[in-house]
Amino acid sequence: MLDIFLSYNREDRARAKLFAEAFEAQGFKVWWDVGLRTGEAYDQVTEKALREAKAVVVLWSKRSVDSRWVRAEATLADRNKTLVPCMIEPCERPIMFELTQTAELSHWQGDAGDRAWVAFLEDVRLFLAKERAAAAMAHAVAGAAPQPKGEQGDVPSLAVMPFANRSGGAEDDALAYGMVEDVIAAVSCSPEIRVLASSSTLAWTGKAMDVRAVGRELGVRYVMEGNVRRMGENLRVTVQLVEAETAAILWNQKFDRPLSELADLQEELVVEVAGRLGTQLSRIEMERALRKPGDMTAYEAAMRSMAVHSKLSMDRLPFAVAEARRAVSLAPDYALARAVLAISLASQFYWSGATDATLKAEAGRQVAQAVALGPDDSIVLSYAAVSLTFIDQPREALRHAQRTIDLNPNFYGGHLGKGNACLRLGRNDEAIAALEASERIAPGMAIGYGIAARKSHAHFVMGRMEQAVEQMERSFRLNPDYPLTLVLRAGLCELIGRREDAAECVQRLRAMEPGTSAEFHVVRYVSRVEPKQAEPLMAAFRKAWDESTAN
Repeated sequence: MLDIFLSYNREDRARAKLFAEAFEAQGFKVWWDVGLRTGEAYDQVTEKALREAKAVVVLWSKRSVDSRWVRAEATLADRNKTLVPCMIEPCERPIMFELTQTAELSHWQGDAGDRAWVAFLEDVRLFLAKERAAAAMAHAVAGAAPQPKGEQGDVPSLAVMPFANRSGGAEDDALAYGMVEDVIAAVSCSPEIRVLASSSTLAWTGKAMDVRAVGRELGVRYVMEGNVRRMGENLRVTVQLVEAETAAILWNQKFDRPLSELADLQEELVVEVAGRLGTQLSRIEMERALRKPGDMTAYEAAMRSMAVHSKLSMDRLPFAVAEARRAVSLAPDYALARAVLAISLASQFYWSGATDATLKAEAGRQVAQAVALGPDDSIVLSYAAVSLTFIDQPREALRHAQRTIDLNPNFYGGHLGKGNACLRLGRNDEAIAALEASERIAPGMAIGYGIAARKSHAHFVMGRMEQAVEQMERSFRLNPDYPLTLVLRAGLCELIGRREDAAECVQRLRAMEPGTSAEFHVVRYVSRVEPKQAEPLMAAFRKAWDESTAN
């Protein structure tokens, strides 16, 4: 969506250009009429952009106050509560805008370090953060991400409470407030969490609170608390996630950033806080579902199934399929249940050696039903993408993954699905970029070992052995029992002369899956990647297997 509509008089175009370029340099999407294409109706295009923009920055000058166009644009923005005005030269504003707080930038000529400009830029950031949070909540309330009901069960709900300013200085009050708004906006992008708008929690600002009472009053399962504090040359943000029913602290973490670089790093900080929060909530929800003895909802059964995928082990795949079937039986028209069954069946097909045509066909049918039931559900589409890659349909998988990204670029699942599909298609640099995007959005996710293994293979194919070995070892540290990592590590270690490590990996594979052959593991590994590009690595793996057998 459009961030900023720039309203100005044509005679002030040179000054307007300074604002447009400065906003764009900060990553904002800016509309100003210099971009009108030939043949477009000026008033129609302008009105559309004006109504869609989240902030309307009006540049008041002696010429713009006399312009009926600028007055009209400012009036509509004021009515829509999107008006953010500033003065670019001394003048008398229209009387109806005299009481509106207006930044003074008459002196500003584009200096990015100017104090008045930096202050105005921060005001615009906070304004847009509030608009993003409100839009995200309105989007959810309107039904774009409907909450499951009845037998389906509830997705986790979260209230982000006002952050405390532990520094004491008034200058950090706006930062604490803005952090909450930005975190809410970022977390709202995840389809796996229902997060309340900040307006629901403002009443607790500066007050001691009973988390249990907050949970009951707001109807949420989890509460997030936080504070900001200056620590020497750094700003520290501390957050903790609390279970509302028990007031138990489930997770806490500190995030530090240099104060001198905060303006540049604040968005990165928000992304990391939101990403780690989302990762922890996903893990907690799976563990919660696994602990529940009975009276299961379809959502809880689906979470029990997905818990197997988060720390994959071959012997637990039948459990994953069984729980997914339970979710479908409880709510046959629940798109998520169908998608989880699809990914569970596809995984079982793949890990059993990719030979069971019945499993492959059923996985394909479940993908089709899931997508038909949830054509715009980003979780469903991302699971469909992974499933299709497992059953050797990477081009169709890539289509679903890209659709996921188009719907929600801040959801890690779309990028993960794209990375898997690109790896299978031999598009290795694209695969690495997509996999790294998924890790940036959801740092510390449980399946990090699988992502590292895929990146290692892609680096190897591209001739980057150092990065391949680095990612291979990271995958092995995270999960030393992941068969794909063991095949990859055996092959790489054989190639670089680490034969003892290669032999150890082969021995682990033999112990985990007795009776299997080198070719069984080769076929299964190659099902994940572009076959021809895997040949040198698989030749090294066969050699390591044979040497281990001989010894």
